[in-house]
Amino acid sequence: MELETERLLLRKPDLGDLDAYVVMYSDPETVRFLSGTSLPAEEVPKRIERLLEAWDEHGLGLFSVVRKDDARVVGRVGHILWDTERWFNERYERVEGDVELEVAWTIVREFWGHGYATEAALACRDHAFGDLGRERIISLISAENTASLRVAEKIGESLEQRDIGGEAFRLPVDLYSLGNRPAR
Repeated sequence: MELETERLLLRKPDLGDLDAYVVMYSDPETVRFLSGTSLPAEEVPKRIERLLEAWDEHGLGLFSVVRKDDARVVGRVGHILWDTERWFNERYERVEGDVELEVAWTIVREFWGHGYATEAALACRDHAFGDLGRERIISLISAENTASLRVAEKIGESLEQRDIGGEAFRLPVDLYSLGNRPAR
């Protein structure tokens, strides 16, 4: 499974991406709004394996984002399935049996400010509405993460609900969404 944009190739991660993922996951500023804690290098292969398990289980997941001009991995962008019954807090107005599809992005700090997150997220948004047949996408973003808020707006998402984070989240997150299903 691959997606392509003008400057980027989005493909399933592999252990050949390890060096870029170590840089990404070890940088406290990059992971500030993900886990809040950087990962030791020896833990990163397990993270890549978990990304691949999501692909095996769901047929979709987070892509490694590769620049076409020099084949450098600049981050990870793609889809995460969320079981709303399990992960979101009581403030989130669930639909029975609801599973949300998130478009999520993380770019290595060295590559911030080049539009890679937006370019890759747009490709994932279009893939979700096209090939995946989804009617709605979401993004879960900390209110303090202004760069990600801009990406969400650029892909057409708008704030739907504040502070929906449940046990899966280490900090409060807001729900941004785009799609045909009415906002809750």
